[in-house]
Amino acid sequence: MGGIGESWLRRFHSSGGGPDREVTVVCFPHAGGSASYFLPLSAALSDRAEVVALQYPGRQDRRSEAPLSSVDELVRGITGALRDCGDRPMVLFGHSMGGTLAFETARRLEAESDGRLLGLIVSGRAAPGPARRRTARLRDDAELLAGIRELAGTDSALLDDEDVVRMIMPALRADYTAVETYAYRQGPALSCPLVVYTGDTDPQVSGREAERWAEHTVSDFRIRTFRGGHFYLNEQREQVTAALTEDLTAFGARSRPALRRTAP
Repeated sequence: MGGIGESWLRRFHSSGGGPDREVTVVCFPHAGGSASYFLPLSAALSDRAEVVALQYPGRQDRRSEAPLSSVDELVRGITGALRDCGDRPMVLFGHSMGGTLAFETARRLEAESDGRLLGLIVSGRAAPGPARRRTARLRDDAELLAGIRELAGTDSALLDDEDVVRMIMPALRADYTAVETYAYRQGPALSCPLVVYTGDTDPQVSGREAERWAEHTVSDFRIRTFRGGHFYLNEQREQVTAALTEDLTAFGARSRPALRRTAP
């Protein structure tokens, strides 16, 4: 994964020898998140798929780079990185802000008609379209951090460390600006399957907001509900891994007849 992809994509484990190892699962972190959030998921899936996680600018080993504050800029960089990382079939998995980025990346990949996208999984994110007006980006640091604590996605001890807060705040504000100023543009629905993962007590996504994702694919659609809030993934890792394994199998099975029809 040289070139552009090297700066955006992180691989934590080599894929094993399973029959589906040719599939790449691309993981999109939440606002303020980094590639390492998906380290446990990478370990759990490494025997059946290549797992790569995105590292957005402005965090961890990309901390010296200016963070990007628009969805379009982020998707442009992500799409370029994925073009540069080979020709394996891909499944995109995005959580929270990452769900929006995964969706917009899927739209671009399908528009290029390269046939690599097997499926999209969106987690903890309301469907595009009319949405609640959110203004977290306009809060002062203390208010913004208080909101993050409520979602329970970051170790609260880290948020008590002034040096850590100073380090993460620019990227966090850029991410919130990107997602809160995102404007969905009408276009063709996806042709790949779309699965929504949601926590049953997530204050960020109502049942109706999850169901509306069905409008964005002409293929198979499914909602999976897990016990927990916005960061249900932290407590439900085994259940999420099992669901992902099942969905990867379903995406692969669905694609094989089409592959056979187009084979020379």
